[in-house]
Amino acid sequence: MNKGFNSFGVIGGDKRQLYCARALSDDGYMVSLGGFDSVKEMRNIEVTTPFEAALMSEIIILPLPSLGSDGKIPAPFSKGNIELTPDLLTAMKGKRVFCGFADKLRKAVPAPGAEIFDYYEREEFAVANAVVTAEGAISLAMINFEGTINGSKCLVLGYGRIGKALTDMLTSLGARLTVSARKPQDLAWIRSKGATAVKFSKLYELESFDIIFNTVPAPVLDSLLLAKLASKALVIDLASGKGGVDFYSAERMGIDTIHALSLPGKCAPKTAGEIVKNTIYHILEEEYR
Repeated sequence: MNKGFNSFGVIGGDKRQLYCARALSDDGYMVSLGGFDSVKEMRNIEVTTPFEAALMSEIIILPLPSLGSDGKIPAPFSKGNIELTPDLLTAMKGKRVFCGFADKLRKAVPAPGAEIFDYYEREEFAVANAVVTAEGAISLAMINFEGTINGSKCLVLGYGRIGKALTDMLTSLGARLTVSARKPQDLAWIRSKGATAVKFSKLYELESFDIIFNTVPAPVLDSLLLAKLASKALVIDLASGKGGVDFYSAERMGIDTIHALSLPGKCAPKTAGEIVKNTIYHILEEEYR
């Protein structure tokens, strides 16, 4: 997909960025890794400093999120996170920078002198990651639930991208599935998939489940609902931030809970890295039309 550029600098990040770098190299591009001190070498990829990776590359890829709570680029494969030093910002100047949660980078450096693109905001990225997240969640359920998915009573809270992917996968595995949603059209789609559809306001009318997957990033499983629906359940919370489960009440009730954040990077880093690469390609293709 060469559009007049030949080199990428991958700076910071977890295994997703390593596999993204490998996929770019396999496509024939020159790739430099910065902020991966513990990685000794990679075939056809130069492992160097963040500054040199930015300096040598035409396109720069930062992780998801672009910056951590400390204001630095996350770098779990390095001795410490990467500071946005004046030298690094100078090396990035005039280049295309791709990252997740780009607003964090823009707020930290109002005028970085680089053209910043947010791959996390892209729909194709979100959909592909939802599939990976759903598969990872089901894998967690298989490991931590003492029964089988087939025949188990499962509840999915929310029918966004991840909820939709979970619905398709769980029904194909033979789960006795209930899915909660708010919109009438979503409830209709849930029924068309062969699952039981229920409004959030009607959850209190249901009986207990074996496995509950929450995808809603807002308080939905409070102490009352936990006591009603989850007394004997495994609860897997996939929502970002603080999630949607009252974890304090769940612990007090002895309910098994897992707050499963960043599943793509943990369960399928190879696929997650390729999703980043493909999304960047799509953005670049649109830019060069």
